[in-house]
Order: sequence, then C-alpha cells, then structure tokens
Amino acid sequence: MTDLAGLIAPLVTLRRDIHAHPELGFAEHRTAGVLAEQLRAIGLEVHEGIGGTGVVATLRAGNGARSIGLRADMDALPIDEKTGLPYASTIPGCFHGCGHDGHMAMLLGAAQALAADHGGLDGTVHFIFQPAEEGQGGAKAMIEDGLFERFPCDRVYALHNWPSLPAGTIATRAGPIMGAADRFTILLKGKGGHAAIPHDANDVVLASASMVQQLHSIIARNIPASANAVLSITQIHGGQAFNVIPHEVSIGGTVRSFDPAVQDRIEQRLRQIAAGVAASFEVEASVEYTRYYPATINDPQAAQDALDVAATVGHALRAPEPAATSEDFSFMLQVRPGAYIWLGQGVGDNPPPLHNPHYDFNDGVMETGIRLHLELVRHWLGAAA
Repeated sequence: MTDLAGLIAPLVTLRRDIHAHPELGFAEHRTAGVLAEQLRAIGLEVHEGIGGTGVVATLRAGNGARSIGLRADMDALPIDEKTGLPYASTIPGCFHGCGHDGHMAMLLGAAQALAADHGGLDGTVHFIFQPAEEGQGGAKAMIEDGLFERFPCDRVYALHNWPSLPAGTIATRAGPIMGAADRFTILLKGKGGHAAIPHDANDVVLASASMVQQLHSIIARNIPASANAVLSITQIHGGQAFNVIPHEVSIGGTVRSFDPAVQDRIEQRLRQIAAGVAASFEVEASVEYTRYYPATINDPQAAQDALDVAATVGHALRAPEPAATSEDFSFMLQVRPGAYIWLGQGVGDNPPPLHNPHYDFNDGVMETGIRLHLELVRHWLGAAA
C-alpha cells in the first residue's frame, strides 16, 4: 500500500491556507492558481479556465484506453465563520463551511501519490477541480465547456465529507443519493385597498394563506407514500402598512425529490393549485418554477465498485437512504456513469453540520480520503488494490 506519511502534513498546511483564503463560486482565482501550480510541480498536464475557473490535471500511464475522472469542488460559502481557529477565514462573509478545502487537498494528495508511483496502471486519470458547486452549477458549466469531450472519462467519482457519519466511514448507494433541487416563486396580483374596506379589494394576503395550505397538500395527497419528496415554503413577501391591503404577494420555496416522474407531478400540481387559488380569490397568479439541480443518481455498478474498494480502505457502509440535500455533481452523472461517495468525518456526539458557521473539515480523515481515491483508480485501471 502507498506510503502517504510524507504527504499529509504539507496537505494539511495547504488545506488550511485555502481555508483562510476562501473564494465564492466562479471567483476561485487564487485557489485555482495554487492548485495548478502544485499539479504542474508534480509533472502533470494541467488545463485551467474550464467552465470559468475550473482546473483539470491529467496523468497518463501505460497504453490502456480506459479512463477515470475524480472530482473535487473548489468554492466557499457566503457565511461568516465563527470557529475562532488560527486559520479561520480572512475574508468577511466568505467561509469554507462545506469542506471543499478538504476535498481539494485529498484529491491533490491522490494526484501527488499517483504521479510519484503509477506502476501497474494502464489508462488515464483526470483530476477535476470544479468551481461553483454551491448553487451556481459549476459542473454544468464545465460540461458545456467540453469537459468530457476534452477529458474523456469512462467513470467519474466525487467524494464529499459527511459530519453525521463517524470519521473514517465510507458510504454510498446505488441509484439516488442526493435530491433534485427545484425552486419556485408564485406572484399573486390583485386590487389593493384600504384595510377597513376589504370588499373593495381583491385580497392577495388571504389568497396567499390559502395557497400555502394547499401547496402543502401536494406531498401528502398527490405523491405516492413510497416516494421521497419534500416541499417547503420558505418565503412570503407582501405589504408594508397596517391599514393597506397590498396589491401583490409573492410566495417562494423549494422542492426536493429523487424521481423525475415525481418531480413532474409536483410541478404540475403546484401550477394547478396556483391557477385554482387565483381563480377562487379573483386574483392573478404567475408561477416561476426552476429545476435547479437534478437528482444525484449513482450508477449501480460504479456504486458497488466504490463499496468494494471502500472496504479495503475503511469501514464501508451501504447508505440506507438518500439525502434530500442537492449536489451539482448530478450533472456529471447524467452524462457519465459514476458515483457520489460520502466520507464520514464526525467526532463526538454533536459535530457541527455542513454549512454551519462553526464547521471545519476534519484533517484526521484526509489519509482515508486519499487512499479511497487511489484505490478507485487502481481498481478501474487494472492495478491490484
């Protein structure tokens, strides 16, 4: 097994430097530059500016036609960090609160290890550093910029830390593992008026109250009980004065699902309810429904291979159910077979969750993550694990 003893400490230092200098989606210029410099220093072929600020490094070994892609995300979140760590973010309102700094360090470590010793490999590895995962579709941008035409991948994998799993546990599953993320806004327009004379107005506030109740019936009454889906109303905006019935109210929210047919049915019923409520209250309703991220659906064989490989590295766990959170690696899995994998990093009873201002990546799982990357490559490109 590859000796990683000399790699870990410098990678921790690099990870913490990136943590201290976070950058938001499509603005990861410093981060991309640091990665490109490191990748070139170990002799890899490096391409920058893919899909905006994306970086891809390539390792070729032997004459084999097989190829594999490994993805790490690069962007930070628009959150103020509250950890008090010595390497805490130096950028107000910007924070690596999802562990992408750790993901980059683990993938870089795998690239370093394979560049130093790729004996027995027969094929090509593409190390994909993706921008703008946090809600901006960086994976889609890379694909539209020719990612898989320029860097063909028979398989593609992504690893994400998971605080709710014990440190060192590696989990994945066949089929859906992360939810589709849809967004909607319903704008209700009526005739505003004096609050003391409601019969002279078309009350969009009352209409919005009915709308919220009926929208929450979709999951309970229009979706099979065996299907997993979530609809949440997260915004209601309207009115500015106590004595004025406003002329418009907007309602916004999110839908999470795992089956395209369920996704279709939810959107259909949402539009029907909006039209029906508008008619019953004699107001107008316009719906903006955006399918933001598709569900992250693992290829069954790729997921099984990942579990088999994980068992040689740490504690492998077949995830019993998907998470309702979303991930834009889903775009890559729509065009290439592969799998999304969770790496447990939790320590103690209540580790801070992802996107929490007190979160930090657990450097103690870095070696496990690197080894998982290495063994996925060795499995696919023919070397013995």
